Amino acid sequence: MTRTTLLSVAVIGVMGLGLAGLAAGPVRADEGMWTFDSLPTAKIKADYGLDLDAKWLDRVRLSAVRLQGCSAAFVSPNGLILTNNHCIQGCTSALSSGGKTDYVKNGFRSVLREDELKCPGATAEVLLTITDVSEKVRTATAGLNGQAFVKARDGAMSASETEICGNKAGLRCQTISFYRGGQYKVYQFQRYTDVRLVFAPEFDIAFFGGDPDNFNFPRFDLDAAFLRAYQDGKPVQTKSYLPWSVQAPKAGDPTFVVGNPGSTERLLTVSQLETQRDLTIPVSQLQRSEYRGRLIEMARASPEARRIAGDALFGVENGFKVFYGRQLTLNDRAFMEAKRQEEADLKARVAADPALAAKIGDPWAEIAKAQRVIAENYLPFRQLETEAGGGSRLYGWARTLVRSAQQRAKPPEARSADYSDSRLAQTERALMAPNPVELDIEVLRLEHWLLKTREYLTVDHPGTRSLLGKESPEGLAASLVKTSSLADPAVRKALWDGGLEAVSASDDPMVQFVIATEGQGKALREMWETEVSGPVDRAAERIAQARFAVYGSSVYPDATFSLRLSYGKVAGWTYGGRTIDAFTTLGGTFDRATGSAPFALPQSWLDARSRLKSETVFNFVTTNDIIGGNSGSPVIDARGQVIGTAFDGNIHSLGGAYGYDGRLNRTVVVSTAAITEALRTVYGLEALARELTGK
Repeated sequence: MTRTTLLSVAVIGVMGLGLAGLAAGPVRADEGMWTFDSLPTAKIKADYGLDLDAKWLDRVRLSAVRLQGCSAAFVSPNGLILTNNHCIQGCTSALSSGGKTDYVKNGFRSVLREDELKCPGATAEVLLTITDVSEKVRTATAGLNGQAFVKARDGAMSASETEICGNKAGLRCQTISFYRGGQYKVYQFQRYTDVRLVFAPEFDIAFFGGDPDNFNFPRFDLDAAFLRAYQDGKPVQTKSYLPWSVQAPKAGDPTFVVGNPGSTERLLTVSQLETQRDLTIPVSQLQRSEYRGRLIEMARASPEARRIAGDALFGVENGFKVFYGRQLTLNDRAFMEAKRQEEADLKARVAADPALAAKIGDPWAEIAKAQRVIAENYLPFRQLETEAGGGSRLYGWARTLVRSAQQRAKPPEARSADYSDSRLAQTERALMAPNPVELDIEVLRLEHWLLKTREYLTVDHPGTRSLLGKESPEGLAASLVKTSSLADPAVRKALWDGGLEAVSASDDPMVQFVIATEGQGKALREMWETEVSGPVDRAAERIAQARFAVYGSSVYPDATFSLRLSYGKVAGWTYGGRTIDAFTTLGGTFDRATGSAPFALPQSWLDARSRLKSETVFNFVTTNDIIGGNSGSPVIDARGQVIGTAFDGNIHSLGGAYGYDGRLNRTVVVSTAAITEALRTVYGLEALARELTGK
C-alpha cells in the first residue's frame, strides 16, 4: 500500500471515532489520563494483574520531568534527562544562532561534561506535592458570577500558591483546575533553571519521513535527546530516576506513559464542540495554512533561512495536521450524535434526582448562551488579545513589560492572578532568558498577524485603525522589529527594574506600540471574563458535580498539562483489512530510505549501517492514551524501567482530543534499545551509554 493510500485509510479511521467509547461515563479498555492522586489501581490490577504500590508510584512521579510544552524523565542519578529531539529543537536552534554550527541539522554530541551547553530559558520541573484547595476556591466564589467570579477564583488560587510555596528558592506552585472547575489543586514543583544540552541527533534521523510520515506508522525516527539538570554549577544528584532497559518490549507487554498531556476536550458540552467545529478551528486552520506557506517560502532563500524557519515550520505543520484530524472528527455525524446521546443521558440522570436537579439547574443552557457571545466576539478577541503579536518574541516581551509594570504598581491584593508575586518571579526569569532573536522571522510573524487582523476585522474596525493608522502591515512590522532594542536582555532588565515609570518613558518603538494598542485587548478580556469564561466556568463546575454524583470517581479529568499516568500494552492494530505490526527495526530504516528528503539518512547512519544490529526494535506502538504535551514522556514497563520515549500518535489518535478508541488509537515510541545501539554504534558515545546502562 502506498503512503498516500495509508493516510487516506487512516483519516477515515479518525472519522469513525464516534462509534467507540467516550470519556464522559465510566471508562473502558486502556482509556484515561489519570492524575497520580486518583489512579484506578484496582482496574489496572484487574486488566493486567499488576499492583502499583506507593513506592513504585512515588519513584515514577519523582522521576518525571516537565519541560516547556513537553514531558521528560530523569534516567540517571546524575541529572540526565531523556526527552524527544523535537522538544529541544528550540534549544538547538538558539545555540546555532549567529552563524555557529547548525545543531538542528547536524545534531549535538558532548563527550565531556564541560562540553554540555546551557539551553537559553529552559527549565525542568518535578512534581513534589499535590494539595486539594477546592473548598477554599468554592468558598471564595460563593454566589459570584461573571468577572467577579473569575477574579475571586483567581485570587483564591494565587493565595493558595503563596501559602504552599511562599518564596522558597527553587520551588514553584501552580493551581490547576480539574474536571473544568470540579476540583482545584495546587501542584508544587522542584524547579531547575540550569538545563544543558547533552545529545541531539541529526534532524534527518530525528524526523525521518518528515511531514508525510507524521502521525503515521510505521515510523523510523530517533526522536530522542538528552539534557542534564544542573544546580549551583553541578549536575543534580537525582535520588529518583528510571532505570534504563536495553531490551525492547514484546507484543502484549504492559506499558505506562508518564507525562503531561496538554489539553483534551472530552468533557466539553455539545454546544462547545460545535463552536470549535464551526468557528475556532476553521479560523485557526486558515491562518495556520497561510503562515505555513510563508515559512516555506522563507526557508527557500538560503540554508540559514531554512534553519531559522525550521523550528516554527515544524510546529505549524504539526499543528495543522492535528487540527485537521480534529475537524474531521467533529464533522463526523456519528461522533457528534454519540456526544449528544452522552449529554442527554447525563441530563436525564440529573433530572431523575430532584435534589440533584435543583442543585445543578441547567448549566448546559448557560454554556450554550455563552457560545452566542463567542460567535459575535471571537475574531476581535483572537486577533487583538489571545493571538496579538502573532508569536513575535519582541512583541511578547514588550507586552509582558507593559502589563507587568502596570500590575506591579498596584497592591498585591488588587492584581490579577497572573501577576501575583510568585508568578511575577517566574515571568521575570523567562523575560531575562538570553533567547536569540531572528529578525527575519520576527518580521514575518508580526506582518502576518497585522495582515490577518486587517483582513478579518476589516480596515474600518477600531482595532485595525488603532494598530495600523496610516501604516501598511509590511512597513509597520519591519519598522518595529528593526528599530526595537528589546533583543538585548540588559535593556529588558533595565525596563523591568525601572517599573512603570521606566516602561512608560521608554523610547523603544515596540514598547510604545504596545502601550498605544494593548488596551483594546484588555477591554476585550474583561468582556470575555464577564460574558464567556466566567459563566462557562461557573456552569462547568455544576456539570462536574453532576458527573461526580452520577458516575463517581470512574471519570478522569481532561488533560491540563499536568502530570498523568496512562496504562496500556504493546499492540498493533487492524483497519480496512490491513494489520499494522507493532514494531519497526533499525534495518527497516535503510529499506525506507530513498536518498531524498524527507527520506534521506545522515551520513553517520550510512557509515554505520554494516555495524548496526539491524534486528533491533526501532519504534513501536502501544494502546496508551496520550495527546500533545506527552511528547518526550517516558514509556515504562511493569518493573518501572524506561523502555522508550513517546514521540507521536498514529493518525487515528488525532481525534483523541474528544474521545479514545482503543481499537485504533496508538502511541508511537522510540525504543531505548535503539537509542542505546545508536549511541554506541553510530555516535561512539560510550560514556553516555554506560551512564544509562551502568555497564
